[in-house]
Parts: sequence; structure tokens; C-alpha cells
Amino acid sequence: MRINILTIFPGFFREALSLTVPGRAERAELVSYRIVDLRDFTHDRHRTVDDEPYGGGAGMVMKPEPFFEALDHLRPAGPVVLLDARGRRFRHEDAVRLSLEPEMTLLCGHYKDVDWRVAEGLATEVFSLGDFVLSGGEPAALCLVDAVVRLIPGALGDHDSAATDSFYDAPLLAPPAYTRPPEYRGMAVPKVLRSGDHAAIAEWRRRQAERLTRELRPDLWDRQADE
Repeated sequence: MRINILTIFPGFFREALSLTVPGRAERAELVSYRIVDLRDFTHDRHRTVDDEPYGGGAGMVMKPEPFFEALDHLRPAGPVVLLDARGRRFRHEDAVRLSLEPEMTLLCGHYKDVDWRVAEGLATEVFSLGDFVLSGGEPAALCLVDAVVRLIPGALGDHDSAATDSFYDAPLLAPPAYTRPPEYRGMAVPKVLRSGDHAAIAEWRRRQAERLTRELRPDLWDRQADE
């Protein structure tokens, strides 16, 4: 898979994508990253990527030309994703779908906003991580890359590690996990997890997943009940 990232802060990604699962996947040649500096597609000596908004108002708006010209140069295949607080909330099923694509392009805005012609004329999808605003699209893009890359076959050493994550099989949270020591500061690991009874452990995990989903994410619980 090839992942293109358009940004005015290419350094934001270089070390992050060399670490943990995204880095291992790249070294295994399961994925390649192409980080594109939008300032390379400007035409003035100041390499200007933003301007004042039409109609007035606070903040600066990223210009459309660098985005359009960068994509003209790349000619990417596959989805073109704009990270924007107005977008549809990114979900696990989106990560699964995108992980099957041969190529994906992420558009990172900054400053107050991005000229809406980028959303209308370039983006095939607009995603948000949630109902909050970041300083730019870069942190959101990094999260999206990690969520997608870890699902590429071979990226994780053990597929079951992903298959037991929250949201993998149904809109449920993962059950609690424990490791050694069996007791710490008065808090003990549930006995069933040390029993060796795999059927009982599976049932405990199912019930705990349901309990945590009801308590921590009632919206997810209502959704899975409807399904």
C-alpha cells in the first residue's frame, strides 16, 4: 500500500512513521509513505500557502492551488481524504475498508480553515476524529494512518492481536486485560483468568465487553442493540 500525505509540516511525520507498527510495516515493504510538502507547490518567493478569508473574519485560510497542483503532480489512485472537523467521524469499518486500498492520500489542513474547493474538488471523503478541533490535520492523519496500517495483513505479528481489539467484530469495547503480577496494591486479577478454563474465560470476556460498553459508551451499546 502507498500512503501519500500532503502537509506544510513534513517533519511532523518522519520520525513518527518510522516507529512501532507503521515503521515495521514500511521496513517489511507492506506500505510506503510519500510525504509531500505543500509549499513545494507554491509560486512566490515566500512560499505562501494561506490568505485572508473572503467575507472577512478571523484567521487565515489555506489556498486551494497547492493542494490541486500537488495532486496533479502525484496523480494518486484510491481515496483522497481531507481531515476536517466537519467530516464524518472516522470509525473502525472505515479503517478496514481503507486498509484494502492499494493507495490512499491524506490532505492535512492548518490555520483557521482550508478553502472549501479542496473538499468539493479533490476529496473523495472528509473525516473527523471526533467533536473537537485540532491545530491542524497532521495529528488526525497520523492516527488514521496507524489505524489503517495495523490492519494490513502481516503488519502485526499476531492477527489475533487486532481481532480482539475494541470495535473489531462488533461495536463493542474490548474486555479488560491483565498480566503479572496476580495481585498488586490490593488489586487482584480475576480468578477466572487464571483458571485455565477457556470456555469460562471467553464467557467472562464477553460479559465484561458488554458491561464496559454499556457503562463507558452507551451510544455504542444502543447501536449494537439496534443491529
